[in-house]
Amino acid sequence: MTSSSPARERILDAAATVLSQRGVAGATTRELARAAGYSEGMLYKYFTDKQQLFVAVLSERMPRIELPAASDRSDLTSSLAGIVSALLSYFTRTFPLSVSIFSAPDLLAEHRDGVRAHGAGPEGVVPLVVGLLAEEQAAGRIRPDADLEAAAHLLVGLAFHRAYLAAYEGEMEVTDAADFALRGIRLLVPALAPAPDQPS
Repeated sequence: MTSSSPARERILDAAATVLSQRGVAGATTRELARAAGYSEGMLYKYFTDKQQLFVAVLSERMPRIELPAASDRSDLTSSLAGIVSALLSYFTRTFPLSVSIFSAPDLLAEHRDGVRAHGAGPEGVVPLVVGLLAEEQAAGRIRPDADLEAAAHLLVGLAFHRAYLAAYEGEMEVTDAADFALRGIRLLVPALAPAPDQPS
């Protein structure tokens, strides 16, 4: 479990603000520490590098991609809509943090290697969604032979593109998130739901 202290929390709060405004490519560890009111040495007391701080901001200061407990889910439509809504919230908040890194190939390579060294990276989102879909499958709301990975890619892509458009317009949230999620997943539900005569 991650150790917590007032200084670490303050650094995370400041980093979340600065990275949202300037992106990971536009902020140095010195600037991030200064925004929190500390020296760069204090930042390194809690984080080994900027990539570890970036990962901590994503996991501790950004919306979580999760669903209610399985017992609280009513049907597949609401579960899939919940996944898309959670993805939308996450992507809309995190897109401004990372997009700037793509303008500098050398920095991108350094950032990619650093983030992966801390066990993170964008490739982890699809397996996370596959896990959520597998819970629905285990509950009998998704047919046994469904391609969960393909479905996860569709859900992630649906949310990511809408979040990209929101970020492009300078929006920090998608105002029609619930309606957008429902419209999108209604096309996917028939391909995943068990046939009426198929045992769950």
